[in-house]
This record gives sequence, C-alpha cells and structure tokens, in this order.
Amino acid sequence: MITPAETSYYKTLHLSSDPAVRRRYMIVDEPITGNFRFGLLLEDLDIVAEQAALGYVRRFHADARVVTAAIDNIIVRHVVDNDRDILIHARINHVGRSSMVVGIRVEHPGNPSTHIASCYFTMVARGGANDEESRALPPLRYSDQLEQRRADKAIAAREEHRLQHAAELEPPSREEYKLLQQLHDAQEVAGFTGLKAGQLVVDGWDRMYPEQEYVPHRIFGGYIVRRAYELSSICSELVATDRSVIAAVNRINFFHPVRLGDKLHYTCRIVYTSGSFICVEANIERISRDRTSKTLSNSCLFTFDNVDSNLQHRPVPAIYPATYAEDGRYLSAHRSHQAMLGHYALI
Repeated sequence: MITPAETSYYKTLHLSSDPAVRRRYMIVDEPITGNFRFGLLLEDLDIVAEQAALGYVRRFHADARVVTAAIDNIIVRHVVDNDRDILIHARINHVGRSSMVVGIRVEHPGNPSTHIASCYFTMVARGGANDEESRALPPLRYSDQLEQRRADKAIAAREEHRLQHAAELEPPSREEYKLLQQLHDAQEVAGFTGLKAGQLVVDGWDRMYPEQEYVPHRIFGGYIVRRAYELSSICSELVATDRSVIAAVNRINFFHPVRLGDKLHYTCRIVYTSGSFICVEANIERISRDRTSKTLSNSCLFTFDNVDSNLQHRPVPAIYPATYAEDGRYLSAHRSHQAMLGHYALI
C-alpha cells in the first residue's frame, strides 16, 4: 500500500531568478504590493493536483485519467512577494472508492517560509472508451499520526462542504428573513440610490481551441477557472472603491466536461457584500459546437477584499437583491461568507 508521502508532487515558480516568469505573473508593470496574477496560480494548482492524482492512479490503471470534481476553500493567508519563489506542494491525503482528496500547500520557501494558501482538490479516476467509467482505487496506508490527521482533516473538509451545500438550500432563518426584508424595504423608500444586485453583472464568451486542450478532446479545467476568476475580478470592481484583491475561493464545482469547439458563456454577478468583502458568483454555461446541447459546466464563488494602497480594508457599499433568484444567491453567499470568516479566525 502507498503512503501519502509517496504521492507528493512539487512545482516551483522561479519568481526570484527568472525575470520572464516574474513578469508573466505580474498584474501591472508597477512596484505595488501583491502584484501577482492569482488566476495563473489557479491554473498551476489544477495541474499540480492532476499530476499528483494521476501518479497514484497510473500505478493501478495504466490507461486511466483523472478529472477535477471540486476545489474547496482556498484561503489567502499572506500577500505574495514577487521577489521570492513560490513552492506548490501537493499530496493525496485520502482515497475513496474512485475519488482522491489532494491537499495543496502554497508557500514562499526559505527560513522562515511564508504560508500563502492551502486548499483541497477532489479528483476522480476515469477510464474506458470515453473516459466516463469510474476506476476503483486502493486506500492509502498512513505511516504516522500526522498523515492520519491530514486524512481526517481532508474528510472533515469534504463533509463540511457537503453540509454547507445542504445548508445553502435551506429556507431563511428568522434572522436571515429579517435581513432580506430590510434590504427590500430600503428599496421602497423614495429617493433610494443603493446598488441593485441585478445591475452588477459582467459576462463574456469564449470558444475552445486546441491550445486549451490538456488531454485529448477535453479542455483544461484550469484555463476555464482562470477565465472565470479574471472576469469575476473585473466584476468585483463595480463596487470596489479602491483596489480589489482576492481573499478566498469559497468553492469551484466541475459538473460537465468542456470539449474542443464548445462555446462558453461566463456570467459573473456580485451577489453579496459585507464590510470590505465582495462575493462574486460565476456560472459557466457550455454550448456544444452544433448548438444542440447547453449545460452548466462550472460554478464558482470568489470573495474579494477592497483595500487601499497599504492593503488596509476599505468598506464597500451594500447591495440590494430585488428578485427571488437574487435573494437566493444573496443568502447562499451570506452563509458561505460566514463559513469563510470561521476559517479566517483559525489563521
């Protein structure tokens, strides 16, 4: 049996020594703090998670592939220093019947090291003629208590995500209903000038070409997530009064594969604000090349933080939902935001 340590996979971004790499990850050509393209890091994380999972799966199924099913709770703990290398370390923490939970740690190596972010990727082993059949996997062997704790933490995180998703579907509590009612009542006051949620939308289109393929006939999920993040960042600026920076990736779900020639329609909405935080929901609709099928391929929820030039929090205006659908998105983001704040409290 394989131990988690034997599944480790590393990737280093040589920001300190390679000017071309450092420039590729820059947002602007100015000396600002945190001048780092987080969307490109999301691509890297997806590749690293896939390689770690594939290395394990190929030990037992030589023709199998792995696909990303979900990304949970990427909490940004420290601002990236563009003059220091970034080390991405992935390892499989838990193996189910055909799924794997890959834990990833992102840090600036050195003494002392700086913990930038951590997250969990849920990967699934597939095979068969169309890569649609599940591939059964043997469990890991935990060699010490630390590996067992990491496995327990990964399982707990997946269960937390399941419970949180179930909670998001629950009707409003008394306090939540009162919050929504206050937001609706405010819009009935003469001279109301607040920001209506229905007006805070950014969308975009993309067609999938061969350079976006990662495996034959399938488009690289990391590319799609990066595009969703970039549009969501632009969307967040509709209410950010200063500079919008990423605070967390609350969730990313992968529902259906995207294939060569498909069109993608990205719809990004500001669904919730609180203090300096801005929650943006991104839904990605896949339209087949022959336009005969249309389905939701991905859904994402990103949290941005409005900060000044010294990265100090700056409040943003409240937003006001007006329809049943907007109420639902507001309430779901509100609940997810409360869970995210709980993770921040543990940092």
